[in-house]
Amino acid sequence: MATVSDADDVRRLALALPEVEEIDSDGFDFRVSGKGFVWSYPERVPGKPRVIRTDVAVLFVGDEAEKQALLLGEPDLFFTTPGYDGLPLVMLRLELTSFERLTELITDAWRMRAPADVEAAHQPGDLRL
Repeated sequence: MATVSDADDVRRLALALPEVEEIDSDGFDFRVSGKGFVWSYPERVPGKPRVIRTDVAVLFVGDEAEKQALLLGEPDLFFTTPGYDGLPLVMLRLELTSFERLTELITDAWRMRAPADVEAAHQPGDLRL
């Protein structure tokens, strides 16, 4: 069985990518050129304070088609909430995600947000882990 992922894995993978900065937060929050690509899920339950969930990552996925493909194709891993309707974001259950799959997802999210010159200089497998 593949090992499961956690917030430490998210941090290690995100920081291994070029020009990534971590924003100070109660969980994790990573950006490239000021654009977020993966962060911890700020769960909002009506009538209760927001809770930062570090067991769930919010990932930038580019567009609605990719979002729907992930939600429909792997409903055990991905979910969304009404607050994210119309946004190219999905929530990922880290405890059900293999490290290999997490690597792919974070790299893809970074690639979609990184400036073209930074993205072009990065080759798959270049992660500085």
